[in-house]
Amino acid sequence: MNESSTPKNVVELDTSVPVWDQFFTVAPLVLIGTRDDDGSIDFAPKHMVTPMGWQNYFGFVCTPRHNTCGNIERTGEFTVSYPKPSQVLTTSLAASPRCENGGKPVLGYFHTFPARHIDGQFIEDGQLFFECHHYKTIGGFGENCLITGEIIAAYADDDYLRHAESDDQETIHDAPLFAYLAPGRFAAIDNSNAFPFPESMKK
Repeated sequence: MNESSTPKNVVELDTSVPVWDQFFTVAPLVLIGTRDDDGSIDFAPKHMVTPMGWQNYFGFVCTPRHNTCGNIERTGEFTVSYPKPSQVLTTSLAASPRCENGGKPVLGYFHTFPARHIDGQFIEDGQLFFECHHYKTIGGFGENCLITGEIIAAYADDDYLRHAESDDQETIHDAPLFAYLAPGRFAAIDNSNAFPFPESMKK
């Protein structure tokens, strides 16, 4: 390996403030569905989301003061809806602040359908859906925590599934993915390339 000095175009970032606001990153954007203690459904948009390994576990970053965190601790379950790029307005409205009575009236205008194995709802016309049992919550990330769940049921719009008889790029072109470009931008991904894995690599 050839070592050299720091390239001239590489600058040090200010770590006295969050580094994540100083550049763009790409991530999925999902709606986490939970049930409030009055029985109403809540949806909250989250982009710090990830598979938790290669098995059926899912995780996302949340803040304990938010209803999403308390609802999951209380009920032990949550849903995950992956919206399509055409649903950016719906996803944005889910972030509306609560009223003085604690409700989110805007959610009453959302079209939803019920989960089959837990007490939850999904947004209609999304591309991918998970039903999750709460696995564990890990705190201590500043004011944030990592909430994880076991995926006990999953569903998808058939247009978004990989099929042996179709090309992956064709699938993505015909069914674009909704990406969040943090902070504060979004994109529809409809073009991709096969990753050039080394021939001897074990996948």
